[in-house]
Amino acid sequence: MDDFSTGNRQNINHCIDHVELFDGSILDAELVSRAVKGTELVFHLAAAVGVANIVREPLRGLRVNVEGTQHVVNATVAEGAKMVLASTSEVYGRPTKIPMSETDDRVLGPTTVDRWSYSTAKALDEHLLLALHRQEGFPMSIVRYFNSYGPRLADNGYGSVVARFVKQALAGGPITVYGDGMQSRSFTYVADTVEGTYRAGTSPAAVGEVFNIGNGAETSVLELARIVADSVGRDCPVEFVPYEQAYGPGFEDTQRRVPDVSKAAAVLGWRPQIGLAEGLARTVEWWRTNDGGAR
Repeated sequence: MDDFSTGNRQNINHCIDHVELFDGSILDAELVSRAVKGTELVFHLAAAVGVANIVREPLRGLRVNVEGTQHVVNATVAEGAKMVLASTSEVYGRPTKIPMSETDDRVLGPTTVDRWSYSTAKALDEHLLLALHRQEGFPMSIVRYFNSYGPRLADNGYGSVVARFVKQALAGGPITVYGDGMQSRSFTYVADTVEGTYRAGTSPAAVGEVFNIGNGAETSVLELARIVADSVGRDCPVEFVPYEQAYGPGFEDTQRRVPDVSKAAAVLGWRPQIGLAEGLARTVEWWRTNDGGAR
């Protein structure tokens, strides 16, 4: 089920004969109920994502990520199915320690800064599922994603920094880096993200648990730009853009975000397998083959 607001129908052409597609939003409770009907396991990845999108339309982000999730939960509970919630490293806010583990404190900025509404909404989703599990025995698990990227990545949604850098590098640059580029992230290849998500949904030991799904290698955004340029095979200039110019006044970013994945390793037997250089090479090849993502 997808409303394709930050996706592309052509991304599922290779499997459309093997799935039933429900075209619409999770804000449509009746459609969600029809989509969930007859299922035993629901993977809930639908969300309003992308920092720029959240800052531009915070109300829509809150509605989709809170009200929409409530619809998915209601339908899943009514069907007696199990659910996996795709959450985010954003729930940690401004981490007090690195690497970040699942039971660490959350530290957020003020409510006057729209950027933190996404973190709050996804944390509320987690609270809802965990409360249902503890009080009513609802079978669920939660995965917190850390900057997943790979082929079919859109530059207007989740993980858009990789898509933007690849697109700019293939065009010869410049690559635009927000701030000073020293902010660091954990970039996780999509195949690793999928494997961790699948295991969280199918392992009995995962029920009632929260897992970081990310690559523990810490990479600055400036270093990412250089690796992307190397993957493309071009010497691309870097252009630094102030946060205020990209996101408006009052924007706050998180300086470091690196996961501790030891729990996923111990409980799910999962660890990331694809390093950043290899993952970016695969991503660049897809963009080249697909006319820079146009198809």
